Amino acid sequence: MSNHLFDLIRARLPGDPSTRPFLETPEGLRWSYADLIAASARYAAALAGLGVKPGDRVAVQVEKSPAVLALYLGCVRAGAAFLPLNTAYTPAEIAYFLGDAEPALFVCDPARLDALKPVAEAAGVPQVGTLDAAGEGTMAAEAAGQTGAFVDVARGPDDLAAILYTSGTTGRSKGAMLSHDNLASNALTLVEAWRFTADDVLLHALPVFHTHGLFVATNTVLMAGAAMIFLPKLDPPRMLALMDRASVMMGVPTFYTRLLKEPGLTPEATRRMRLFVSGSAPLLAETHREWRERTGHAILERYGMTETNMNTSNPYEGDRVAGTVGFPLPGVDLRVVDPETGAALRTDEVGMIEVRGPNVFKGYWRMPEKTAAEFKPDGFFITGDLGKVDARGYVHIVGRGKDLIITGGYNVYPKEIETEIDALPGVLESAVIGLPHQDFGEGVTAVVVRRPGANPSETEIQKALEARLAKFKLPKRVLFAEELPRNTMGKVQKNLLRDAHKGLYAAG
Repeated sequence: MSNHLFDLIRARLPGDPSTRPFLETPEGLRWSYADLIAASARYAAALAGLGVKPGDRVAVQVEKSPAVLALYLGCVRAGAAFLPLNTAYTPAEIAYFLGDAEPALFVCDPARLDALKPVAEAAGVPQVGTLDAAGEGTMAAEAAGQTGAFVDVARGPDDLAAILYTSGTTGRSKGAMLSHDNLASNALTLVEAWRFTADDVLLHALPVFHTHGLFVATNTVLMAGAAMIFLPKLDPPRMLALMDRASVMMGVPTFYTRLLKEPGLTPEATRRMRLFVSGSAPLLAETHREWRERTGHAILERYGMTETNMNTSNPYEGDRVAGTVGFPLPGVDLRVVDPETGAALRTDEVGMIEVRGPNVFKGYWRMPEKTAAEFKPDGFFITGDLGKVDARGYVHIVGRGKDLIITGGYNVYPKEIETEIDALPGVLESAVIGLPHQDFGEGVTAVVVRRPGANPSETEIQKALEARLAKFKLPKRVLFAEELPRNTMGKVQKNLLRDAHKGLYAAG
Protein backbone atom coordinates (compact mmCIF):
# COMPACT_ATOMS: atom_id res chain seq x y z
CA MET A 1 0.00 0.00 0.00
CA SER A 2 1.32 3.43 -0.95
CA ASN A 3 1.13 6.75 0.86
CA HIS A 4 -2.03 7.82 -0.94
CA LEU A 5 -1.86 11.63 -0.82
CA PHE A 6 1.89 12.10 -1.19
CA ASP A 7 2.25 9.49 -3.91
CA LEU A 8 -0.43 11.25 -5.96
CA ILE A 9 1.40 14.57 -5.58
CA ARG A 10 4.71 13.02 -6.64
CA ALA A 11 3.18 11.06 -9.53
CA ARG A 12 1.57 14.16 -11.04
CA LEU A 13 4.74 16.27 -10.96
CA PRO A 14 5.74 17.09 -14.55
CA GLY A 15 9.39 16.88 -15.54
CA ASP A 16 12.47 16.91 -13.33
CA PRO A 17 11.69 17.92 -9.70
CA SER A 18 15.04 19.68 -9.44
CA THR A 19 14.10 22.11 -12.19
CA ARG A 20 10.43 22.60 -11.31
CA PRO A 21 9.95 25.72 -9.16
CA PHE A 22 7.60 25.22 -6.22
CA LEU A 23 7.87 28.28 -4.03
CA GLU A 24 9.59 31.60 -3.60
CA THR A 25 9.37 34.24 -0.90
CA PRO A 26 9.84 38.02 -1.08
CA GLU A 27 13.04 37.53 0.94
CA GLY A 28 14.56 35.53 -1.91
CA LEU A 29 14.12 31.95 -0.70
CA ARG A 30 13.48 29.59 -3.61
CA TRP A 31 12.44 25.95 -3.39
CA SER A 32 12.21 23.52 -6.26
CA TYR A 33 9.95 20.49 -5.99
CA ALA A 34 13.07 18.46 -5.26
CA ASP A 35 13.78 20.79 -2.33
CA LEU A 36 10.24 20.29 -1.02
CA ILE A 37 10.44 16.49 -1.37
CA ALA A 38 13.79 16.40 0.46
CA ALA A 39 12.66 18.82 3.20
CA SER A 40 9.42 16.89 3.83
CA ALA A 41 11.44 13.64 4.04
CA ARG A 42 13.72 15.19 6.66
CA TYR A 43 10.73 16.39 8.67
CA ALA A 44 9.09 12.96 8.39
CA ALA A 45 12.30 11.36 9.70
CA ALA A 46 12.50 13.95 12.48
CA LEU A 47 8.92 13.18 13.52
CA ALA A 48 9.64 9.46 13.62
CA GLY A 49 12.77 10.17 15.65
CA LEU A 50 10.67 12.08 18.19
CA GLY A 51 8.40 9.08 18.65
CA VAL A 52 5.54 10.11 16.34
CA LYS A 53 3.85 6.95 15.11
CA PRO A 54 1.34 6.35 12.30
CA GLY A 55 -2.06 7.60 13.43
CA ASP A 56 -0.62 10.07 15.96
CA ARG A 57 -1.62 13.72 15.88
CA VAL A 58 0.89 16.56 15.45
CA ALA A 59 -0.54 19.87 16.69
CA VAL A 60 1.04 23.00 15.21
CA GLN A 61 0.62 26.67 16.17
CA VAL A 62 3.30 28.57 14.29
CA GLU A 63 3.70 31.57 12.01
CA LYS A 64 3.50 31.05 8.27
CA SER A 65 6.70 29.86 6.59
CA PRO A 66 7.75 27.39 3.88
CA ALA A 67 8.94 25.09 6.67
CA VAL A 68 5.31 24.66 7.78
CA LEU A 69 4.49 23.11 4.39
CA ALA A 70 7.46 20.74 4.73
CA LEU A 71 6.24 19.83 8.21
CA TYR A 72 2.69 19.24 6.90
CA LEU A 73 3.91 16.93 4.14
CA GLY A 74 6.32 15.33 6.61
CA CYS A 75 3.33 14.43 8.78
CA VAL A 76 1.54 12.96 5.76
CA ARG A 77 4.60 10.90 4.82
CA ALA A 78 5.10 9.73 8.41
CA GLY A 79 1.49 8.56 8.58
CA ALA A 80 0.53 11.15 11.22
CA ALA A 81 -2.41 13.59 11.22
CA PHE A 82 -1.51 17.26 10.80
CA LEU A 83 -3.45 19.50 13.22
CA PRO A 84 -2.92 23.22 12.48
CA LEU A 85 -4.11 25.77 15.02
CA ASN A 86 -4.95 29.44 14.54
CA THR A 87 -2.06 31.66 15.59
CA ALA A 88 -4.51 33.91 17.44
CA TYR A 89 -5.55 31.20 19.91
CA THR A 90 -4.69 31.94 23.54
CA PRO A 91 -2.99 29.47 25.91
CA ALA A 92 -6.41 28.73 27.45
CA GLU A 93 -7.81 27.83 24.02
CA ILE A 94 -4.73 25.79 23.15
CA ALA A 95 -5.23 23.82 26.37
CA TYR A 96 -8.62 22.64 25.10
CA PHE A 97 -7.30 21.52 21.70
CA LEU A 98 -4.32 19.68 23.18
CA GLY A 99 -6.51 17.99 25.78
CA ASP A 100 -9.02 16.94 23.16
CA ALA A 101 -6.66 15.79 20.40
CA GLU A 102 -3.97 14.27 22.65
CA PRO A 103 -1.17 14.87 20.14
CA ALA A 104 2.17 13.06 20.31
CA LEU A 105 3.90 16.37 19.51
CA PHE A 106 3.05 20.06 19.81
CA VAL A 107 5.01 22.58 17.73
CA CYS A 108 4.79 26.27 18.65
CA ASP A 109 6.55 29.55 17.99
CA PRO A 110 9.68 29.82 20.16
CA ALA A 111 8.49 33.25 21.30
CA ARG A 112 5.48 31.57 22.92
CA LEU A 113 7.26 28.55 24.32
CA ASP A 114 7.35 29.82 27.91
CA ALA A 115 3.58 30.35 27.89
CA LEU A 116 2.64 27.19 25.99
CA LYS A 117 5.03 24.52 27.23
CA PRO A 118 3.33 24.32 30.67
CA VAL A 119 -0.03 24.07 28.85
CA ALA A 120 1.25 21.17 26.74
CA GLU A 121 2.74 19.42 29.75
CA ALA A 122 -0.51 19.78 31.69
CA ALA A 123 -2.33 18.21 28.72
CA GLY A 124 0.07 15.27 28.77
CA VAL A 125 1.75 16.05 25.43
CA PRO A 126 5.02 14.06 25.47
CA GLN A 127 7.04 16.29 23.11
CA VAL A 128 7.13 20.05 22.44
CA GLY A 129 9.06 21.55 19.51
CA THR A 130 9.47 25.04 18.06
CA LEU A 131 9.40 26.66 14.63
CA ASP A 132 9.46 30.40 13.87
CA ALA A 133 8.51 32.58 10.92
CA ALA A 134 12.02 32.20 9.49
CA GLY A 135 11.71 28.42 9.59
CA GLU A 136 14.11 28.10 12.51
CA GLY A 137 13.64 26.27 15.80
CA THR A 138 14.11 22.88 17.39
CA MET A 139 12.02 21.18 14.68
CA ALA A 140 14.17 22.69 11.94
CA ALA A 141 17.28 21.53 13.80
CA GLU A 142 15.87 18.01 14.17
CA ALA A 143 15.05 17.92 10.45
CA ALA A 144 18.46 19.29 9.45
CA GLY A 145 20.09 16.34 11.19
CA GLN A 146 18.28 13.83 8.97
CA THR A 147 19.57 12.42 5.68
CA GLY A 148 16.41 12.93 3.66
CA ALA A 149 16.17 9.24 2.84
CA PHE A 150 12.79 8.39 4.36
CA VAL A 151 10.59 5.43 3.48
CA ASP A 152 7.04 6.77 3.44
CA VAL A 153 4.57 5.12 5.80
CA ALA A 154 1.84 3.24 3.93
CA ARG A 155 -1.47 5.08 4.13
CA GLY A 156 -4.67 4.30 2.26
CA PRO A 157 -7.39 6.63 0.95
CA ASP A 158 -9.45 6.40 4.16
CA ASP A 159 -6.57 6.92 6.59
CA LEU A 160 -6.46 10.17 8.54
CA ALA A 161 -4.33 12.96 7.03
CA ALA A 162 -5.44 15.96 9.08
CA ILE A 163 -7.71 17.21 11.82
CA LEU A 164 -9.04 20.74 11.49
CA TYR A 165 -11.00 22.24 14.34
CA THR A 166 -14.12 24.17 13.46
CA SER A 167 -14.10 27.83 14.42
CA GLY A 168 -16.39 27.15 17.34
CA THR A 169 -18.46 30.34 17.18
CA THR A 170 -21.10 28.52 19.19
CA GLY A 171 -20.45 25.74 21.64
CA ARG A 172 -17.51 23.40 21.72
CA SER A 173 -15.07 23.47 18.80
CA LYS A 174 -15.07 20.13 16.99
CA GLY A 175 -12.18 18.36 15.24
CA ALA A 176 -13.06 17.46 11.65
CA MET A 177 -11.22 14.31 10.57
CA LEU A 178 -10.01 14.57 6.97
CA SER A 179 -8.68 11.54 5.14
CA HIS A 180 -6.01 11.24 2.47
CA ASP A 181 -8.72 10.89 -0.17
CA ASN A 182 -10.79 13.79 1.17
CA LEU A 183 -7.82 16.06 0.50
CA ALA A 184 -6.56 14.41 -2.68
CA SER A 185 -9.92 14.10 -4.43
CA ASN A 186 -10.87 17.71 -3.76
CA ALA A 187 -7.53 19.08 -4.94
CA LEU A 188 -7.73 17.04 -8.15
CA THR A 189 -11.27 18.30 -8.74
CA LEU A 190 -10.17 21.92 -8.29
CA VAL A 191 -7.22 21.47 -10.67
CA GLU A 192 -9.73 20.54 -13.37
CA ALA A 193 -12.48 22.99 -12.40
CA TRP A 194 -10.15 25.98 -12.23
CA ARG A 195 -7.91 24.90 -15.16
CA PHE A 196 -4.69 24.70 -13.15
CA THR A 197 -1.52 23.67 -15.02
CA ALA A 198 2.18 23.42 -14.22
CA ASP A 199 2.59 26.88 -15.77
CA ASP A 200 0.48 28.58 -13.10
CA VAL A 201 1.92 30.75 -10.35
CA LEU A 202 -0.33 31.29 -7.33
CA LEU A 203 -0.11 34.46 -5.28
CA HIS A 204 -0.39 32.94 -1.78
CA ALA A 205 -1.10 35.43 1.03
CA LEU A 206 -3.51 33.29 3.07
CA PRO A 207 -2.73 31.76 6.49
CA VAL A 208 -1.83 28.06 6.41
CA PHE A 209 -3.65 27.03 9.61
CA HIS A 210 -6.97 27.06 7.73
CA THR A 211 -8.41 24.84 5.00
CA HIS A 212 -8.33 27.71 2.48
CA GLY A 213 -4.61 28.44 2.54
CA LEU A 214 -3.42 24.94 3.38
CA PHE A 215 -5.66 22.63 1.36
CA VAL A 216 -7.51 24.67 -1.29
CA ALA A 217 -4.47 26.74 -2.23
CA THR A 218 -1.44 24.58 -1.47
CA ASN A 219 -2.82 21.14 -2.34
CA THR A 220 -4.21 22.41 -5.64
CA VAL A 221 -0.81 23.85 -6.54
CA LEU A 222 0.86 20.56 -5.58
CA MET A 223 -1.54 18.44 -7.63
CA ALA A 224 -0.92 20.66 -10.68
CA GLY A 225 2.84 20.82 -10.28
CA ALA A 226 2.40 24.61 -10.25
CA ALA A 227 4.38 27.24 -8.33
CA MET A 228 3.54 29.93 -5.83
CA ILE A 229 4.80 33.23 -4.51
CA PHE A 230 4.53 32.74 -0.76
CA LEU A 231 3.76 35.92 1.21
CA PRO A 232 3.64 35.96 5.01
CA LYS A 233 0.32 37.84 5.09
CA LEU A 234 -2.05 40.18 3.27
CA ASP A 235 0.08 43.00 1.81
CA PRO A 236 -1.92 44.85 -0.89
CA PRO A 237 0.87 47.02 -2.35
CA ARG A 238 3.26 44.07 -2.59
CA MET A 239 0.55 41.76 -3.97
CA LEU A 240 -0.34 44.30 -6.63
CA ALA A 241 3.33 44.63 -7.61
CA LEU A 242 3.68 40.85 -7.90
CA MET A 243 0.66 40.32 -10.14
CA ASP A 244 2.80 40.71 -13.26
CA ARG A 245 4.58 37.48 -12.22
CA ALA A 246 1.54 35.48 -11.06
CA SER A 247 -1.48 33.96 -12.78
CA VAL A 248 -3.91 33.10 -9.95
CA MET A 249 -4.84 34.62 -6.60
CA MET A 250 -6.98 33.04 -3.91
CA GLY A 251 -8.29 35.28 -1.15
CA VAL A 252 -11.02 36.15 1.28
CA PRO A 253 -13.30 39.15 0.60
CA THR A 254 -11.03 41.38 2.72
CA PHE A 255 -8.24 40.84 0.18
CA TYR A 256 -10.40 42.32 -2.55
CA THR A 257 -11.78 45.25 -0.58
CA ARG A 258 -8.24 46.17 0.52
CA LEU A 259 -6.83 45.86 -2.99
CA LEU A 260 -9.64 48.03 -4.34
CA LYS A 261 -8.23 50.85 -2.21
CA GLU A 262 -4.96 50.68 -4.17
CA PRO A 263 -4.90 53.35 -6.91
CA GLY A 264 -2.65 51.12 -9.03
CA LEU A 265 -5.33 48.42 -9.42
CA THR A 266 -6.01 48.59 -13.17
CA PRO A 267 -6.56 46.24 -16.11
CA GLU A 268 -2.90 46.77 -16.99
CA ALA A 269 -1.72 45.76 -13.49
CA THR A 270 -3.72 42.52 -13.67
CA ARG A 271 -3.19 41.70 -17.35
CA ARG A 272 -1.11 38.56 -16.64
CA MET A 273 -3.62 37.18 -14.11
CA ARG A 274 -6.12 34.60 -15.36
CA LEU A 275 -8.13 33.90 -12.21
CA PHE A 276 -9.16 35.54 -8.94
CA VAL A 277 -10.92 33.23 -6.44
CA SER A 278 -12.77 34.32 -3.29
CA GLY A 279 -14.10 32.24 -0.42
CA SER A 280 -14.29 31.61 3.35
CA ALA A 281 -16.84 34.42 3.74
CA PRO A 282 -19.55 35.92 1.52
CA LEU A 283 -18.35 38.37 -1.13
CA LEU A 284 -20.53 41.45 -1.48
CA ALA A 285 -22.11 41.81 -4.91
CA GLU A 286 -20.81 45.37 -4.96
CA THR A 287 -17.23 44.18 -4.45
CA HIS A 288 -17.72 41.75 -7.34
CA ARG A 289 -19.02 44.55 -9.55
CA GLU A 290 -16.35 47.07 -8.57
CA TRP A 291 -13.55 44.54 -9.12
CA ARG A 292 -14.81 43.79 -12.62
CA GLU A 293 -15.05 47.51 -13.41
CA ARG A 294 -11.53 48.21 -12.13
CA THR A 295 -9.72 45.16 -13.56
CA GLY A 296 -11.87 43.52 -16.22
CA HIS A 297 -11.82 40.27 -14.18
CA ALA A 298 -14.88 38.57 -12.66
CA ILE A 299 -14.04 37.10 -9.26
CA LEU A 300 -14.86 33.39 -9.00
CA GLU A 301 -16.70 32.73 -5.74
CA ARG A 302 -16.96 29.22 -4.33
CA TYR A 303 -18.34 27.51 -1.23
CA GLY A 304 -16.69 25.11 1.15
CA MET A 305 -16.40 24.15 4.80
CA THR A 306 -13.80 22.85 7.21
CA GLU A 307 -15.65 19.52 7.15
CA THR A 308 -16.00 19.19 3.39
CA ASN A 309 -13.29 21.16 1.59
CA MET A 310 -14.91 22.70 -1.52
CA ASN A 311 -18.51 21.86 -2.44
CA THR A 312 -19.45 24.31 -5.20
CA SER A 313 -17.86 26.81 -7.54
CA ASN A 314 -18.90 29.41 -10.02
CA PRO A 315 -17.86 28.26 -13.49
CA TYR A 316 -14.45 28.93 -14.96
CA GLU A 317 -16.15 29.41 -18.30
CA GLY A 318 -19.62 30.94 -18.15
CA ASP A 319 -21.40 33.42 -15.92
CA ARG A 320 -19.81 34.01 -12.52
CA VAL A 321 -22.92 35.32 -10.83
CA ALA A 322 -22.38 37.77 -7.98
CA GLY A 323 -24.07 36.69 -4.76
CA THR A 324 -24.00 33.01 -5.68
CA VAL A 325 -21.47 30.23 -5.14
CA GLY A 326 -22.07 28.52 -8.46
CA PHE A 327 -22.75 24.85 -9.09
CA PRO A 328 -21.88 21.66 -7.20
CA LEU A 329 -18.40 20.48 -8.15
CA PRO A 330 -18.06 17.22 -10.13
CA GLY A 331 -18.57 14.26 -7.81
CA VAL A 332 -20.40 16.37 -5.19
CA ASP A 333 -24.13 15.83 -4.64
CA LEU A 334 -26.00 18.80 -3.16
CA ARG A 335 -29.61 19.11 -2.11
CA VAL A 336 -31.76 21.62 -0.23
CA VAL A 337 -34.24 20.17 2.26
CA ASP A 338 -36.81 21.30 4.79
CA PRO A 339 -34.88 21.51 8.09
CA GLU A 340 -37.78 20.01 10.03
CA THR A 341 -39.01 17.22 7.77
CA GLY A 342 -35.98 16.53 5.57
CA ALA A 343 -38.19 16.71 2.47
CA ALA A 344 -36.51 17.94 -0.71
CA LEU A 345 -37.41 21.51 -1.62
CA ARG A 346 -38.18 23.00 -5.02
CA THR A 347 -36.30 25.63 -7.01
CA ASP A 348 -35.79 28.91 -5.12
CA GLU A 349 -37.13 27.50 -1.84
CA VAL A 350 -34.83 28.17 1.11
CA GLY A 351 -33.81 25.27 3.31
CA MET A 352 -30.89 23.35 4.76
CA ILE A 353 -28.03 22.49 2.41
CA GLU A 354 -26.80 18.89 2.53
CA VAL A 355 -23.84 17.49 0.60
CA ARG A 356 -22.34 14.11 -0.20
CA GLY A 357 -19.11 13.20 -1.98
CA PRO A 358 -15.48 12.08 -1.64
CA ASN A 359 -14.63 15.51 -0.23
CA VAL A 360 -16.83 15.07 2.86
CA PHE A 361 -14.96 14.34 6.09
CA LYS A 362 -15.04 11.09 8.08
CA GLY A 363 -16.61 12.58 11.19
CA TYR A 364 -15.79 14.58 14.30
CA TRP A 365 -12.83 13.51 16.42
CA ARG A 366 -14.01 11.46 19.40
CA MET A 367 -17.60 12.70 18.98
CA PRO A 368 -19.48 9.70 17.53
CA GLU A 369 -22.89 10.96 18.66
CA LYS A 370 -22.36 14.37 17.02
CA THR A 371 -21.06 12.67 13.88
CA ALA A 372 -24.12 10.38 13.70
CA ALA A 373 -26.45 13.35 14.19
CA GLU A 374 -24.87 15.31 11.31
CA PHE A 375 -25.08 12.55 8.69
CA LYS A 376 -28.25 11.25 7.04
CA PRO A 377 -28.67 7.47 6.49
CA ASP A 378 -27.97 7.94 2.77
CA GLY A 379 -24.60 9.57 3.46
CA PHE A 380 -25.54 13.25 3.08
CA PHE A 381 -23.87 15.65 5.54
CA ILE A 382 -26.01 18.38 7.09
CA THR A 383 -23.92 21.50 6.51
CA GLY A 384 -25.79 23.84 8.85
CA ASP A 385 -25.96 26.37 5.99
CA LEU A 386 -29.27 27.66 4.71
CA GLY A 387 -29.58 28.20 0.99
CA LYS A 388 -31.44 27.66 -2.23
CA VAL A 389 -30.85 26.58 -5.82
CA ASP A 390 -32.20 28.95 -8.47
CA ALA A 391 -33.74 28.12 -11.84
CA ARG A 392 -30.32 28.13 -13.54
CA GLY A 393 -28.88 25.73 -10.96
CA TYR A 394 -26.76 28.31 -9.11
CA VAL A 395 -26.47 27.77 -5.36
CA HIS A 396 -27.18 30.71 -3.06
CA ILE A 397 -26.08 30.73 0.59
CA VAL A 398 -28.60 32.56 2.74
CA GLY A 399 -26.87 32.14 6.10
CA ARG A 400 -26.09 29.68 8.86
CA GLY A 401 -28.97 27.74 10.35
CA LYS A 402 -28.16 29.20 13.75
CA ASP A 403 -28.47 32.70 12.26
CA LEU A 404 -32.08 32.12 11.17
CA ILE A 405 -34.39 34.62 12.87
CA ILE A 406 -37.86 33.53 13.98
CA THR A 407 -39.93 36.60 14.71
CA GLY A 408 -43.62 36.39 15.51
CA GLY A 409 -43.63 32.85 14.13
CA TYR A 410 -42.16 33.89 10.78
CA ASN A 411 -38.77 32.72 9.46
CA VAL A 412 -36.49 35.56 8.43
CA TYR A 413 -33.26 34.96 6.52
CA PRO A 414 -30.68 37.65 7.37
CA LYS A 415 -28.99 37.56 3.95
CA GLU A 416 -32.13 38.81 2.21
CA ILE A 417 -32.30 41.87 4.45
CA GLU A 418 -28.54 42.48 4.33
CA THR A 419 -28.66 42.51 0.52
CA GLU A 420 -31.32 45.23 0.57
CA ILE A 421 -29.52 47.32 3.20
CA ASP A 422 -26.16 47.04 1.45
CA ALA A 423 -27.70 48.45 -1.73
CA LEU A 424 -28.78 51.66 0.03
CA PRO A 425 -26.81 54.90 -0.48
CA GLY A 426 -24.22 55.52 2.21
CA VAL A 427 -24.08 51.90 3.44
CA LEU A 428 -20.80 49.99 3.23
CA GLU A 429 -22.05 46.71 4.71
CA SER A 430 -24.45 45.29 7.26
CA ALA A 431 -25.16 42.34 9.50
CA VAL A 432 -28.69 41.33 10.50
CA ILE A 433 -29.26 39.41 13.71
CA GLY A 434 -32.13 38.29 15.92
CA LEU A 435 -32.22 39.54 19.50
CA PRO A 436 -34.50 38.38 22.36
CA HIS A 437 -37.84 40.23 22.21
CA GLN A 438 -40.69 39.83 24.67
CA ASP A 439 -43.46 40.15 22.09
CA PHE A 440 -41.94 38.58 18.98
CA GLY A 441 -39.49 36.02 20.36
CA GLU A 442 -36.73 37.61 18.34
CA GLY A 443 -36.50 41.15 17.05
CA VAL A 444 -34.93 41.70 13.64
CA THR A 445 -31.96 43.99 14.19
CA ALA A 446 -29.49 45.48 11.71
CA VAL A 447 -25.94 46.57 12.48
CA VAL A 448 -24.73 48.91 9.74
CA VAL A 449 -21.31 50.24 8.77
CA ARG A 450 -21.60 53.57 6.95
CA ARG A 451 -19.46 54.55 4.01
CA PRO A 452 -16.78 57.18 4.78
CA GLY A 453 -18.35 60.63 4.71
CA ALA A 454 -21.91 59.26 4.58
CA ASN A 455 -24.42 59.53 7.42
CA PRO A 456 -27.66 57.64 6.74
CA SER A 457 -29.87 57.57 9.82
CA GLU A 458 -31.79 54.72 11.40
CA THR A 459 -35.09 56.20 10.25
CA GLU A 460 -33.87 56.71 6.69
CA ILE A 461 -32.75 53.10 6.39
CA GLN A 462 -35.98 51.76 7.87
CA LYS A 463 -38.05 53.98 5.57
CA ALA A 464 -36.10 52.88 2.48
CA LEU A 465 -36.72 49.22 3.30
CA GLU A 466 -40.48 49.54 3.71
CA ALA A 467 -41.11 49.26 -0.02
CA ARG A 468 -38.65 46.40 -0.41
CA LEU A 469 -39.46 44.00 2.41
CA ALA A 470 -42.50 42.51 4.12
CA LYS A 471 -43.29 44.26 7.38
CA PHE A 472 -42.24 41.31 9.56
CA LYS A 473 -38.76 41.40 7.96
CA LEU A 474 -38.14 45.08 8.67
CA PRO A 475 -35.45 45.78 11.28
CA LYS A 476 -37.02 47.01 14.49
CA ARG A 477 -33.77 48.80 15.20
CA VAL A 478 -30.79 49.85 13.08
CA LEU A 479 -27.55 50.18 15.01
CA PHE A 480 -24.31 51.63 13.68
CA ALA A 481 -20.73 50.43 14.07
CA GLU A 482 -17.31 51.47 12.81
CA GLU A 483 -16.74 47.91 11.60
CA LEU A 484 -18.18 44.42 11.93
CA PRO A 485 -16.36 41.87 14.07
CA ARG A 486 -14.67 39.22 11.93
CA ASN A 487 -12.63 36.11 12.48
CA THR A 488 -9.26 35.54 10.82
CA MET A 489 -10.82 34.38 7.56
CA GLY A 490 -13.14 37.37 7.28
CA LYS A 491 -16.40 35.81 8.44
CA VAL A 492 -18.64 38.18 10.38
CA GLN A 493 -18.97 36.90 13.95
CA LYS A 494 -22.67 37.41 14.53
CA ASN A 495 -22.46 35.65 17.87
CA LEU A 496 -20.40 38.60 19.17
CA LEU A 497 -23.00 41.05 17.89
CA ARG A 498 -25.79 39.07 19.53
CA ASP A 499 -23.89 39.01 22.82
CA ALA A 500 -23.11 42.73 22.67
CA HIS A 501 -26.74 43.78 22.06
CA LYS A 502 -28.75 41.00 23.74
CA GLY A 503 -30.50 43.40 26.12
CA LEU A 504 -31.62 45.84 23.43
CA TYR A 505 -35.30 44.93 23.68
CA ALA A 506 -35.37 44.20 27.41
CA ALA A 507 -38.66 45.18 29.03
CA GLY A 508 -38.69 48.59 30.59
